[in-house]
Amino acid sequence: MIGVFGTRTETSGAGSSQLFAAVRGADDNDRVSNNAVHPLDLSLRELSAGLRRGEFQPMQLVDAVFERIAERNGGEPSFDGAPDAINAWSSLDRDAAAAGAAAAARRLAAGDTSPLLGIPVGVKALFAVQGQPLTASSRVLDGQTATSDSAAWRALAEAGAAYIGHTHTHEFAAGGTTDQVGNPWNLAHSAGGSSGGSGAAVAAGMVPLTLGTDTAGSLRIPAALNGVSSFKASYGRIPTDGVLPLSATLDHSGAIARTIDDCAIATAVLSGAVRHRDPFGVGSRAAIAVPAAADLRGVRIAVTDRPEAVELTADVREGYERARAELEALGAVLVKLPAAPDLDKADFDTILLAESRSYHAQFVDRAERYRPSTREFLAPGAGPLPVDAYLGAQQRRLATTARWQSWFAEHDVAAILEPSAATTAPERGHGYDAGKAVGGTDPLTAFTATWNVTGFPVAALPATIGSHSGLPVGVSLIGPGDADEQLLAIAIALQARLPVPTPGR
Repeated sequence: MIGVFGTRTETSGAGSSQLFAAVRGADDNDRVSNNAVHPLDLSLRELSAGLRRGEFQPMQLVDAVFERIAERNGGEPSFDGAPDAINAWSSLDRDAAAAGAAAAARRLAAGDTSPLLGIPVGVKALFAVQGQPLTASSRVLDGQTATSDSAAWRALAEAGAAYIGHTHTHEFAAGGTTDQVGNPWNLAHSAGGSSGGSGAAVAAGMVPLTLGTDTAGSLRIPAALNGVSSFKASYGRIPTDGVLPLSATLDHSGAIARTIDDCAIATAVLSGAVRHRDPFGVGSRAAIAVPAAADLRGVRIAVTDRPEAVELTADVREGYERARAELEALGAVLVKLPAAPDLDKADFDTILLAESRSYHAQFVDRAERYRPSTREFLAPGAGPLPVDAYLGAQQRRLATTARWQSWFAEHDVAAILEPSAATTAPERGHGYDAGKAVGGTDPLTAFTATWNVTGFPVAALPATIGSHSGLPVGVSLIGPGDADEQLLAIAIALQARLPVPTPGR
């Protein structure tokens, strides 16, 4: 199967896609055409403009979402999924969606101009939404319901977004495959993870925006494998309170959408979320603003020797080279530089395992309910790691972060360009097998985990459709800590030169 819906690609530059027939007007962000486009294929800016002008209503968008889900998800949400289903959703709530749409309609009538007002959103199954299931796609938490909202969802709700349902995660975010979810480009392949349901739901056009988390690449991997975009903000810029943790000091929350501009709109709201806890004192910074595309003439973009140390598939190399060429065409100065020393894998594993196993110790009486690979990885009931080993790893992590921050300043580099993953979507079906390795030399995390160590911002975007596999290929732009707005501006400029692929309708 080459594609679930066939194949279509488009560029994201002006005039490159068609507008829903009802959307008309003088808005600078409109791309007017005489031909109709489904409203869920519009950008967030286009959707917001159409809603403000009354050309469609929030409830019409909700209806469109549930129609798309019925057409494309492959049946009702399922714990295990099926070979012939995308199965992006772990739960759906049409009544909650309708209530959100009704509230948005009232605010629109009162003149509210929030860019997310009436926008349908899917939420990864780690985020608490009051009254909704909170299961981490695991039988360990089967039947659990959230008693309050996560900070991230509360921010989206207050901005007027409509809750559609929860999207599947690799169980407890403890892996990169989410095998219960099929890739919309080819159901025999993985949607990536751990935010696999979020990536697949956007790629399949079921919803324009989803929430995800990222501990070692879990926003960026599904973005790359599904041909969509994501943004991992600097550590702490988007709160994780109310999110089931994998590793508290490595976890990041963020958005997945078709384009980086859409991610930026969501990030501006999410980074302004009210925090209920801030243990590391990182929440005092202002919200991240939505930038315009950067003028890249003379901007220094680094390519390092990191890709040379990893075996890239031909398709990934093709996408990486295309992104390099487009940056140069935009006037950027590409500089080849040796990378700063990375954190030792043993130290990364110590931090991840100490934090995740500490959290999962509470479920020792339910250990048999975990999927095999998750149970082996999280090892509920295993003894704690030595505290001196954990603290030593964290100290070396701080030193690594400082070296990378100095590296950016020393070389006067605005961003690094890398592949998002070393391979296209792998075949689906064995991600939960006993003995399945997690992390380490995994080609899906080869480029991602470093930037959870440092907490630096990363914009992930599609670069091409691989000529060998017919599957999406992604690249990432990485900036120094707290350079989020600058990095978004660079990524928006690059995306205007690259395809925004969509499984053909």
